[in-house]
Amino acid sequence: MWNDTDIPLAHLITFRCYGTWLHGDERGSVDRFHNQYKSSYIPPNAEWQKANAGKLKGGAVILSAEQRISVEHTIREVCNFRAWLLRAVNVRTNHVHIVVSIGDAKSENALNSFKAYSTKKMREKSLWNRENSPWSDKGSKRNLWNERSINLAVEYVIDGQGGELPAFD
Repeated sequence: MWNDTDIPLAHLITFRCYGTWLHGDERGSVDRFHNQYKSSYIPPNAEWQKANAGKLKGGAVILSAEQRISVEHTIREVCNFRAWLLRAVNVRTNHVHIVVSIGDAKSENALNSFKAYSTKKMREKSLWNRENSPWSDKGSKRNLWNERSINLAVEYVIDGQGGELPAFD
């Protein structure tokens, strides 16, 4: 059944760790010109990726088990505080997926809140001591307009990311 309003029922929000997927990467990439539904990625380009890697202000960020736990707890706290319905969350070593219902709040604000508060909490716990953010700029915010889309997104977030991560550290 289609949601017959101007407000999505939920959002699939994704953000990556800094430096973990650069333009030119063999997986392809997205920019403002290649960011339409079902549009193709920018093709791989080793020289472009190398140039982008050379511009990084530090190495790529890979989250430890303790950092992943902190980020997940913070996302849950943000949802509780804002009375948002968290449907699924999966914090991986190099990215985060969230399915959340936020009512008429802007998905951009939700994305920014998750990133900012996660960074703040990691700093408070001495899990992030660098001056720069652990996150890449921006992120993905897909509108989910019906229950089927929500269910597919939840399944992807929970079961489509590979198995549970061991506590490597």
